[in-house]
Amino acid sequence: MGNAEATASAELVSLAEFRRAAEVLTSVAVRTPLLSSDALRDITGSDVWLKPEMLQRGGAFKFRGAYNYLASMAPDVRARGVIAPSSGNHAQAVALAAKLFGVPATVVMPTTVTRAKRDGAERLGARIELAGTTTAHRMDRALEMSRADGSTLVPPYDDRRIIAGQGTVGLEITQQLPSVGTVLVPVGGGGMSAGVAAAVKLTAPHVRVIGVEPKGAPKLTRARQAGAPIRLESTASIADGLMAVEIGHLPFAHHQRYMDDVVLVDDALLRDAVLLLLERSKLVAEPSGAITVAALMSGAIRADSGGPVVAVLSGGNVDWAGLRELLGAG
Repeated sequence: MGNAEATASAELVSLAEFRRAAEVLTSVAVRTPLLSSDALRDITGSDVWLKPEMLQRGGAFKFRGAYNYLASMAPDVRARGVIAPSSGNHAQAVALAAKLFGVPATVVMPTTVTRAKRDGAERLGARIELAGTTTAHRMDRALEMSRADGSTLVPPYDDRRIIAGQGTVGLEITQQLPSVGTVLVPVGGGGMSAGVAAAVKLTAPHVRVIGVEPKGAPKLTRARQAGAPIRLESTASIADGLMAVEIGHLPFAHHQRYMDDVVLVDDALLRDAVLLLLERSKLVAEPSGAITVAALMSGAIRADSGGPVVAVLSGGNVDWAGLRELLGAG
């Protein structure tokens, strides 16, 4: 093992950290169920289960990492407030965690943020700041504001406490379905995909873990080809939560160690997946949350080997107007 590999290995989140995060979240987070999907069984001919994180507090998996991060802060530091750069779901998660701890929160969102995600953060008491359209724009503005007012920046994915919190999704999967053979997980900046991959492999090494990202935002695919994170010139997808221009460096180390494969999905299939989940499973998913189902519908992932498949649905923060527009009903 080279020096770089040894350094990356030393930084990887341990099973003990995932388990501590699960304990921290026990009294505040939803232990989302696993739901058998007759619709996907009909399509794939395989045993497929859904992990619906749209049922999590804040409407997405992000609450797990945000709360774990805030819980780890010294009370006097936390009292000065927190700030979060986010396309939407991380913003709502940090706003909710801050509300539970009784501390102020500011969220830096893109100028293109959906109404559902902005309104959600505002309802939870966060101060809203808009900055550009990319992850870099939001991060730069959040850092500037943090330095100015003394608040603590809560990173969206490139942090071990965030990864540990998001990885509790993986712990739950292996506990709820010990026979699981494959886990599919969306890939944005990489916090949840890294956490789920690590937590699953550390508890059930035989299970395949496959990341799924939009064709218009192939940051993990390109990073795996290059052997290191690289910044894309631009990204484009209706899966607004998965449009990071670069995979996080710490998440990437976990992907390299624990993730078996990553596949790309076309946007047109995301609409079909959102509609399938709505009609057949009665679950409202945003496109980012439905991408694992889209991968199964497309045949990009074989679901017929090594036991049941679990598709993680990362969130459902879309309002009625946005859903009608997405599905062409308006």
